[in-house]
Amino acid sequence: MIVRISGTGQFELDEDAVRRLDELDTRLTAAYEASDEQAFSSALADTVRFVQESGSRVPDNHVVPSEVIIPPDDSTIEDARDYMTNEGLMAPLPA
Repeated sequence: MIVRISGTGQFELDEDAVRRLDELDTRLTAAYEASDEQAFSSALADTVRFVQESGSRVPDNHVVPSEVIIPPDDSTIEDARDYMTNEGLMAPLPA
């Protein structure tokens, strides 16, 4: 899966990392829906850090479509509204 961190770049995640990203997305979405700015900020920072540490950076000259776009880690809930869908940042994974 290709994940873009807005303003940072794209990262490719393997299947195991995608499953962990789904767990982080659930936490991020819960904080977003609760309008809990502190929990949202913490979950977003954890999500961005996870993608950067677990993913393989896609070279800047190889722009490919992103399946998930994550807001920058300094985004507020209000800033993130354009990134969120009814399912969070990413659609639920099949069981």
